[in-house]
Amino acid sequence: MRSKLTAFALAVTALAMPALAQDRTPAVRQSLVDLAYVLGEAHALRQACLGEDDQYWRTRMIRMVDTEQPDAALDRRLKESFNTGFASRQGEFPTCTGATHRAEIATAARGQSLAAQLSQVMNPVQGDAPPTLKEMNADAGHGDVATRPAPR
Repeated sequence: MRSKLTAFALAVTALAMPALAQDRTPAVRQSLVDLAYVLGEAHALRQACLGEDDQYWRTRMIRMVDTEQPDAALDRRLKESFNTGFASRQGEFPTCTGATHRAEIATAARGQSLAAQLSQVMNPVQGDAPPTLKEMNADAGHGDVATRPAPR
């Protein structure tokens, strides 16, 4: 379980180079919003087990926003998405149970997938075209955050 969470954390950290989202496609901007939602979910799930003082995923979110330096509209969407993801999982998993741990693993897998997709778009292998939004959503799987509309 911890290996998936660690991989997710490393993937988010790997996005340390700004995506310059204000200059990117709507698909990239949406993927950043989706990743913010997943970070919010992860924050709530981790706090359910480790307590409200734990700020691990919130700190990662702050780093992502600081790195991206988004325009005001995207900044607002990122923060709203994080908060929506947090509230969703906090309401669903108010205490630490086996189900909380399983949800944490699934959330980490979604986050890792989104981070990997963004990494491919930001740093494509020479000669490879970045994935399209359709490809990104198909790779994310049915029901993932990437296929949901962003909170408004």
